This record gives sequence, structure tokens and C-alpha cells, in this order.
Amino acid sequence: MSKPIGHFTSYTLGDGSLLESLQEEYGSTFEKMTKREKLFLVSAIAAQLCEQSPGKCRDEIYTVGHQINSSLPQADRQGLIEALTNQIQGGRSLFDTELPPME
Repeated sequence: MSKPIGHFTSYTLGDGSLLESLQEEYGSTFEKMTKREKLFLVSAIAAQLCEQSPGKCRDEIYTVGHQINSSLPQADRQGLIEALTNQIQGGRSLFDTELPPME
């Protein structure tokens, strides 16, 4: 069972925020959105957060992204979104602000 958006965000009932408006319009678990709409929002939010993050991606990461999208089944790609999201929320990465040295 999905948890409501308040479980994952700072939303509290009656706060008059955008999160409250989204919950009223689309349901507490976004059940009034299609899967495609949810994936679009994930993509839009991730792209903007990526642009705001310091540093650059290594060229190999673009290759990894292509390999993931062309080789893994949908369920595994969705699982990777969940895994990466948990890792992003869980703390710092080894190289948060700079690239690792090239070998």
C-alpha cells in the first residue's frame, strides 16, 4: 500500500501549501494520476535537481544510463529509481562535489 505524500514531504494538513493543493487535486497517494504522469513528474523533478547539484557527471554515467534504458526490463528500471532515491536521501555520496580522479 502506498503512503501519503505527507509521509515523504513536509506537508501537514491545512498548511495551504502546494503540497496540500496537489493532494486535494490528485489524492494523498497521487492515485488520480496516471503512471505516465507520475513518471513525467519524477523526470522533471530529477532533471531540475540534477541541474542544481554541484559537479559534473562522468562520461561513463551517460553510457550507464543508456545501458540501463536499453537493457533492463521496466520493473528493474523502476526498482533502480527507488534504490537511487533512497540512496540520495540517505546521505552523502563518495564524491558529492567533485569527480573522482581519472585512472
